[in-house]
Amino acid sequence: MEIKTVGVVGCGLMGSGIAEVCARAGYNVVVREVDEAALDQGLRRIRKSLGRALERGRIDQATFEQVLGRIRGTVNMADLAESDFVIEAVVENLELKRQVFAELDRLCREGVILATNTSCLPVTDIAAATRRPKLVIGTHFFNPAPVMPLVEVVRTILNDEETVEVTRRFCQSLGKTVVITKDRPGFIVNRLAIPFLLDAIRILEEGLGTKEEIDTAVRLGLNHPMGPFTLLDFVGLDTTLFVADAMYQEFKDPRYAAPPLLRRMVAAGFLGRKSNRGFYDYSSG
Repeated sequence: MEIKTVGVVGCGLMGSGIAEVCARAGYNVVVREVDEAALDQGLRRIRKSLGRALERGRIDQATFEQVLGRIRGTVNMADLAESDFVIEAVVENLELKRQVFAELDRLCREGVILATNTSCLPVTDIAAATRRPKLVIGTHFFNPAPVMPLVEVVRTILNDEETVEVTRRFCQSLGKTVVITKDRPGFIVNRLAIPFLLDAIRILEEGLGTKEEIDTAVRLGLNHPMGPFTLLDFVGLDTTLFVADAMYQEFKDPRYAAPPLLRRMVAAGFLGRKSNRGFYDYSSG
């Protein structure tokens, strides 16, 4: 089946980025949000992102207008019915995702692949909510999706070779580098990153160094582009806690047990850049 129209469920931080990436690759995009306010906010985010690309000379005015012209927003799930490939990017809640996939399964044509952007939830459990489990697969994009070059394609024990290969080729058509991984919590990147980030919080709690010193040591000693506390604020402390809890639930490995400081910061609303305060203060802009 030729892919011409991509449906995206969710126009939040990840969904808007995925919609932009697909439109920039030449696909028509229908992006759905729960209400007009959320949809307007997401579409403004796409326009702002494309505006930055225009200002920096990465795209010209004609491309700016063409990409925006390929994106249609809706609050009606039924408008995704004619999609040739669908990517779900709603919040990381298993029951909500299962509800979304059950509805997509009823609406979309036979043979259409339904992909989830989950960063840690079991794709197999999401697939079980549909009558097409072999066509449900993971496509884990990274934030910000228009910039980050990687997509983890998450293969379940239910997928056939064609589903995996079509998904791989589709993601590559977006200009992404694809790695294939199994349906295990954290996949490849978070399986490695979460213990690293949690250990950074632990050594901060121990007083081994300040957050600035630890960030500097990792940047200059390990040649990382940003230190762990800068990265935690960028990813979101709530997101990190959710992924860590999901991985601990699966593996019962203390490496994935969230440190008390992380849990208390999330409870206090210190979520990182999204709340203007995390390990660092972003309120001054």
